[in-house]
Amino acid sequence: MITTRPRNWIAYLCENLASSGMMPTWEAATYLTDNLFCDKPNPRLLRTSSPYEDTTHLLHRLYQPLVEAATRDVSLPATAMIHVFTDVSLTGNSAVLVVYFPGQNRPHQLLLLDAAKAWELVFENSETFNTWAEERYRWIKTSLTSVTSGDASPAPTPVLEAVKN
Repeated sequence: MITTRPRNWIAYLCENLASSGMMPTWEAATYLTDNLFCDKPNPRLLRTSSPYEDTTHLLHRLYQPLVEAATRDVSLPATAMIHVFTDVSLTGNSAVLVVYFPGQNRPHQLLLLDAAKAWELVFENSETFNTWAEERYRWIKTSLTSVTSGDASPAPTPVLEAVKN
């Protein structure tokens, strides 16, 4: 069995934050390091004066680049859009939803539903983070490939199957 090494998602996220104008490269690197490789629970999210907003920003900064990477690998119709939605909980799991809108008044499709306790979304090292990010990227890409190829519903992902059960 050939195993491919996951891409360096930390560098990808850092570049995404810098190229989108959200923050300079050095600040993006510090932000990701401070939030992804700290103590559990993440003290930066628990001790902030605006935990809801900071949690929302963190989840979008983690998931949006994964969605963008998947859209680069799958051809989308010109009318299509993809949105990342979060339902933040400061006491339990927050929900991250990735939804595909095909346009032309066609029904939208749920590509990913992921539950995460944001303050526990901390990793031992870059390899464990890259594995986590690669898994979500593949789920999004697989679902997106399915819905754009004309299937009525996306192929089930482990996350969606877990939610159903």
